[in-house]
Amino acid sequence: MAAALAGGRIVALDTESDSLHSFPEKVCLVQVADLRGTVSLVDPLAVRDLSALAPLVADPAVVKVFHGASYDLSSMKRDFDFAFAGIFDTMVAAQFLGLPALGLASLLERFFGIAPGRSRQKDDWAKRPLTPEQESYAAEDVRHLILLREQLLVELRIQGREAWVEEECQALAAIPAAQRVFDPNDSVHVKGAKDLDGRGLAVLRELFTAREAWAWEGGRPPFKVLGNESLLALAAERPRTREGLQRIPGCSPKVVQRYGDGLLAAIARVDAIPESDLPTVPRPKKPRIPAAVQRRMETLTRWRAATAERLGLDPGLLLPRRLIEHLAEQVPAGREALGKIEGLRRWRAETFGGGILEILATAPSPDRPRRNSPSPAGR
Repeated sequence: MAAALAGGRIVALDTESDSLHSFPEKVCLVQVADLRGTVSLVDPLAVRDLSALAPLVADPAVVKVFHGASYDLSSMKRDFDFAFAGIFDTMVAAQFLGLPALGLASLLERFFGIAPGRSRQKDDWAKRPLTPEQESYAAEDVRHLILLREQLLVELRIQGREAWVEEECQALAAIPAAQRVFDPNDSVHVKGAKDLDGRGLAVLRELFTAREAWAWEGGRPPFKVLGNESLLALAAERPRTREGLQRIPGCSPKVVQRYGDGLLAAIARVDAIPESDLPTVPRPKKPRIPAAVQRRMETLTRWRAATAERLGLDPGLLLPRRLIEHLAEQVPAGREALGKIEGLRRWRAETFGGGILEILATAPSPDRPRRNSPSPAGR
């Protein structure tokens, strides 16, 4: 397949993984379509070495078309050690066109009249053999991507936004490989944890850690070992017997049989923790924002809303909140300094830089009366 694709200038790619069924997750299928619409299904569970595809995906002269590329890219980097260049994401393109529905099924129906089929996103893609329905679903996810790109490019060029999408896709290609980092202290972020006392928080942390180990041991996602609601109830009730465990929602006889001793041991371990060492829910400290910075943020936010409405774009796409904060804090003096704001992107600086700089220069400070804001045109 790699040999057949050699010399081509564009391919469509997609993946299917088993994150809902296995732990850790893995890529279970790679779909590839060429310019003619010929689709190949690659089984990485059978063919472990996909290095034949590495030169293709790393070649910037070959366009790789994805839809919602970030998950596929990070997963393929993790599992196959790929490097990517030449990405085109049809979802990103649809965002920059201001389309109301961004899902692939919606776009195929909008541009080609293809009726949406049944979603198989919840299937266990590690099971073999794949059914004919699964193979058809997987193939359709890439069969039309190259034609969809052509349609989107027409609209992007009309609106002068092709370079915007190109730059965003370049950034996508650089995203890191997927990596799971487990921190026992993340247990405090479980919904409802803030209502526990210190000893309850300690029990929750012990259970949270034990569940992670059981997930690795059994190859099952943590939520399938025991849900967060059950962990929270165990931390609140702290049962001391198997009978007490069975009264906790989610602690079925099967769960108690498999993990009961471990659950009781985790609860008991907390008895030895001194009161002074019990965890607490960290209270987020809101940094004090100087009044002048706050005024600049407010002015930039109003400009963003007006400009986004005129362009038919989501305001967060036009200028994310983090960029508003950076701009208001750093107040770049001139286009060169503006271009050095991390994550601003060239397309924002070139298209809206003049308006942004004017706003930052004229935004009212607490001791200065307000002036009329610049035009939403942003130039």
